Amino acid sequence: MKVTAEKNEKVANMIFGSIYPLYLNRLEKNGRTKAELNQVIEWLTGFDEAEIQKFIDEKASFRTFFQRAKMHPNTHLIKGVVCGYRIEEIEDEFELYKQCRQMEKLIDELAKGRKMEKILREEKK
Repeated sequence: MKVTAEKNEKVANMIFGSIYPLYLNRLEKNGRTKAELNQVIEWLTGFDEAEIQKFIDEKASFRTFFQRAKMHPNTHLIKGVVCGYRIEEIEDEFELYKQCRQMEKLIDELAKGRKMEKILREEKK
């Protein structure tokens, strides 16, 4: 599927704090923890637990969340399909949408029981 400017804008304006509990609920149903969710988000964005909570409390949008993020240098290793979109094929002009899908991919892998070492990607030596 192709990302549109409207879809990108819709995701950009979503409130991170309204989606975070949905991520957490899904993970807890699958036997994962809030600490693991935060570990994945921290790896991806550089935000620790206190910073994540601050975004929730501020009712920050995904736009604000990802603008302030220091994305991990290995995000290019996150590949696959999320919600019908192949991550590596999302155009550069929709970077925020791509970042959101990358985070969802990591959370999906966590929910499916993948080992943390595999989720937190490292370059092959």
